[in-house]
Amino acid sequence: MIPPVANRFVAGEDRQEALERAAVLNVRGIRAILNLLGETYSDPATARADVADYHGLIEEIATAELAACIAVKPTQLGLSIRRSLFEDHLEELVAHGVDRDVFVWIDMEGSATTNDTLAVFEEIAPSYPAMTGVCLQSNLRRTDEDIDRLQDVPGLIRLVKGAYNEPSSIAYRDKARIDEAYRRHLETLFRNRSYEIAVATHDPEMIRHAMQLHEVHGTPFQFQLLMGVSEARQSELAEDYEVYQYVPYGGRWFSYFTRRMLERSENLRFAVRAILGR
Repeated sequence: MIPPVANRFVAGEDRQEALERAAVLNVRGIRAILNLLGETYSDPATARADVADYHGLIEEIATAELAACIAVKPTQLGLSIRRSLFEDHLEELVAHGVDRDVFVWIDMEGSATTNDTLAVFEEIAPSYPAMTGVCLQSNLRRTDEDIDRLQDVPGLIRLVKGAYNEPSSIAYRDKARIDEAYRRHLETLFRNRSYEIAVATHDPEMIRHAMQLHEVHGTPFQFQLLMGVSEARQSELAEDYEVYQYVPYGGRWFSYFTRRMLERSENLRFAVRAILGR
């Protein structure tokens, strides 16, 4: 059972709880990105089991007519075993998603997986340009080049600041540099891409900047926000913009919850208050 302190950030341990969360969000005018938690698998059978779970999730989203999509992690689908396994599993899920009108996001993990993740996206996206997207992380020094690399690749791009602890040789470590990079990357994406951009941040300044960039360039975009963070603000944004909430679920919730705690100081303060009963 997920402890109450983590329930704010994780929908539950099974698929039904995630689907119920999506239904509640839809009533509030918010769409859902459902993610079965899992990563860095070394056993093909474990990866295959999660692929099967995602197939079931796609079917249930479509049957219930939920405003929802899915997000998968490359190493969850087998990238840490071999790249071809990840690619086969991903294409299988995206094809199913196209058939059932359920979008598939490719999450980005640690920097060691970035090259292979982008390479597989480049292979698959041209066949399914409106039904798949990939995440880029502004804290990585390479992201300017990655945006250029994807310039002519169809599909959606989600821009995050980055939640993984990377060395300073390949990543910006201080908030000011990361914010500067995120702002620059937003500007490049809004200026140069025609496909929808997912602005995945809770930073009020960056949210305002995305709105301004949309006014200037007219580029389609959506906001993506985390479950359990700034919930009231999400509802406010949904009155005027397309808003998705990232809804993780599953038994492997601890590493995700820990990353959320380390990523934002207010999340850590909430957890401490909950543990102390305040």
